[in-house]
Amino acid sequence: MKTQKGTVYFFTGLAGAGKTTLGGLFYKRQKAQRNDIVLLDGDQLRRLSFHKKSGYTTEERLRGSYYNFEMCHMLAEQGVDVVLCSISMYHAARSWAKNHIENYKEIYVKAAWETLCQRDQKGLYSSGVKNVVGVDILCEEPEHPDIIVENDGRETPDQIVDRLEAFFGLSHGENK
Repeated sequence: MKTQKGTVYFFTGLAGAGKTTLGGLFYKRQKAQRNDIVLLDGDQLRRLSFHKKSGYTTEERLRGSYYNFEMCHMLAEQGVDVVLCSISMYHAARSWAKNHIENYKEIYVKAAWETLCQRDQKGLYSSGVKNVVGVDILCEEPEHPDIIVENDGRETPDQIVDRLEAFFGLSHGENK
């Protein structure tokens, strides 16, 4: 008996772009239809014991990105869908995911700089804190995401997730 592999839906973008909001709503809708899906958020993953040694330098962030994608790979191989919401702005890590995760879907959530600064819930853009992706750490924007979502408030999160579900053929929570 061969298990159908899960799909990894990777929501990436800078802090404040709306990755967690959109990914969380996407997950919630899919979860209402089935149980074989999990939500992994970059901030929550950082609190796990294997991530405790990860800091915020480029090297530590890159290592954390690989950890996250390896976990997604393991779950997808077991037939579990994964919604991962994380900055992970490194070509090398995303390339690894594309090459190792059979059903990998990349959603690039973009927002204008002004929007990011307005949404700056963590104070990353206004406090002068160091090691912020897009400020003093290079942001390697995705080159070939499956879809780019412009999230500057022209659409509600529900409208965006409606569009994502249609794009991935998941309308009304249907899967695979």
